[in-house]
Amino acid sequence: VWAGIGMLVATLITFFAPGMENYLLMTTAIFVGGIAAYWSGKKVAMTDMPQVIALYIGMGGGAAGAIAAVELLKDDFHSQTFLTLAVLGALIGSMSFSGSLIAFAKLQGWLRRPLRFPGQQIFNIALFLFAAGCGALLVTQGEINGTTILIFFTAALAYGVMMALPIGGADMPVVISLFNALTGLAVAFEGFVLNNAAMIIAGTVVGSAGTLLTQLMAKAMNRSIGNVLFSSFGASSDAEADSVEGSMKPIDATDAGVMMAYAERVVIIPGYGMAVAQAQHKIQELMTLLLARGVDVKFAIHPVAGRMPGHMNVLLAEANVPYERLYDLDEINPAFPQTDVALVIGANDVVNPTARSNPDSPIYGMPILDADKAKNVIVIKRGQGKGFSGVENVLFFGDHTRMLYGDGQAMVGELIEAIKTL
Repeated sequence: VWAGIGMLVATLITFFAPGMENYLLMTTAIFVGGIAAYWSGKKVAMTDMPQVIALYIGMGGGAAGAIAAVELLKDDFHSQTFLTLAVLGALIGSMSFSGSLIAFAKLQGWLRRPLRFPGQQIFNIALFLFAAGCGALLVTQGEINGTTILIFFTAALAYGVMMALPIGGADMPVVISLFNALTGLAVAFEGFVLNNAAMIIAGTVVGSAGTLLTQLMAKAMNRSIGNVLFSSFGASSDAEADSVEGSMKPIDATDAGVMMAYAERVVIIPGYGMAVAQAQHKIQELMTLLLARGVDVKFAIHPVAGRMPGHMNVLLAEANVPYERLYDLDEINPAFPQTDVALVIGANDVVNPTARSNPDSPIYGMPILDADKAKNVIVIKRGQGKGFSGVENVLFFGDHTRMLYGDGQAMVGELIEAIKTL
């Protein structure tokens, strides 16, 4: 709310800037943008927030790129410093704009599979160097050339697309954080171009915070920033995991409900599947029911669970789950050995013990939630498919693990009904 008020005040102050013209155009743009934002804000469900965030980040980068284009095309004299900052902002903003649109399309389900081809990273690096070279030409040449500007922006936009295409949906939290940081940097650069202190400050804050968040998210995935930028980030492995002994053992909602109702400590582990099933309200109802029976209920939140930073936190907050019941990875892991039942709903790779035990696994080294150390594990899952990494989850084959197959919301509803009958 306060951010919106701040933007409104900043926009209104613009009308009183010396030499300001085109009031009709400004008013029209504000009206159209405000109506579109209000309509989308009322219409979009909380489960679709990752798409909205990706779109808003892209719009910020696009705005920075558009500002740079307008300033570069002016007939005014441009210093080397001015041109350098404008080109940097344009390059970063354009990359963020097109890349965020691809991220939006992936989250929306329009692009369901990562697009990869042989030599893709070499092509991407060459495309980036070409865009940077065009930018350097704009800075060093005597006069601004419209053709060079067009080629520069086309290459920058293309690189943003190619940067995001090979990334899988499960890795979107890191990608969205990265594009958020890029948008902030682009806005800061254009703030220098416009001599606007507010843009410089806001862009710097967003850029630095986004960079820090990207580092934290990458660390949670056991990746480096260089790996995020220049490798086939998010690529799933074609290699099968070592054969897993045992079998998945099903359980019905009645028996699972009895286990949870008579437990002393329950830890709920939500993942992207909970968001897809829109089961957060049922989870809150289950929590309330268990608390009324004297069961200690906690939520274990993995840093990269979902499709955006804080995705699970947002969904659970919307369902009125108290914040003090949410625990991050480092806080909750020591509690699993004393946990009677760990309920996994829609999470897979983030609870896979293979990340600790198999050096040959593509997820080896990724910090995970130690659900396998709980006394009993119940997994709500649609079927027996693998996680995004393509690695079989050995947790699901454990002697103390039971599989509750079905839609997340429906299964939690059945758990609730089973507990109510006790």
